[in-house]
Amino acid sequence: MKSKQGKGINARRIITMLIVFAALAAGIWAVVSNGRNTEMKRNHPIRVGAEAPDFTAVNSKGEQVQLLQYRGKAVMINFWASWCEPCVREMPFIQELAQQNKNNVEMLFVNVGESKGTINEFMKSHQFDFPVMVDVTGKISNLYRISGLPATMMIDQSGKFSHIILGELTEDMPLQQWLEESM
Repeated sequence: MKSKQGKGINARRIITMLIVFAALAAGIWAVVSNGRNTEMKRNHPIRVGAEAPDFTAVNSKGEQVQLLQYRGKAVMINFWASWCEPCVREMPFIQELAQQNKNNVEMLFVNVGESKGTINEFMKSHQFDFPVMVDVTGKISNLYRISGLPATMMIDQSGKFSHIILGELTEDMPLQQWLEESM
């Protein structure tokens, strides 16, 4: 009887040691990951005057888009989703702004977390025809530290943030002036 009990105690010790080891490994990983994220935030702050992080994505028309290809031109990036009511409300206004400034400003629309099918269905039902980058994994929105939608960022010709707007764009904002300042 004692040998069965001894084996049971040894098995529990092994399991306990494995759990402790797994907990230690998870703790070490969390500390290391947090350190990398802190370092990234220090090196690439998202604030006016900071350089906008480069990214590459494919838009809904199948075109590859890289932010760096627009260096020398003002860029406005809008992060949105079809389930976001403020995003939907600001879309007609943004589309009009994009049409008025199509020769001077590159407008990039980044859908956060939705599938290409959902995006295409939304665009068709609302009769929008501008290309949208699909950020289903959140890679671009994480790079830009987007924590709420909508979010809009204006980038000047040198690739630096000139304006950051968190929340819904409205017609009473001096967006046209801000775009002109970015040119």
